[in-house]
Amino acid sequence: MSKRLAYLEKATAAGATDPFVWYGLAQEYRTLGRDDDSLATFTKLREASPDYVAMYLMCGQLLEKMGRIADARDWLGAGIAAARAKRDSHALGELEAALSALD
Repeated sequence: MSKRLAYLEKATAAGATDPFVWYGLAQEYRTLGRDDDSLATFTKLREASPDYVAMYLMCGQLLEKMGRIADARDWLGAGIAAARAKRDSHALGELEAALSALD
């Protein structure tokens, strides 16, 4: 196990509330090919911090890779709404492009 993974797992198990820590753990799992763990972590992050825009694109891409296209659309659509609410035009453009690439 990498030191990074160990640190992130320990931090989240200890109740870390910083969304970046949860995002980092989800991404680390994704990098390691642990798709189910990554998805579970993204889901927990979404429940705790639905306005954390970056997770929507990454989870949408993960779901697409897993063949779960309808779920990917749901995540990307929610990300578009979150990006609009935050007025994050860069993320909005990326999310819209990813969503239209699914069609």
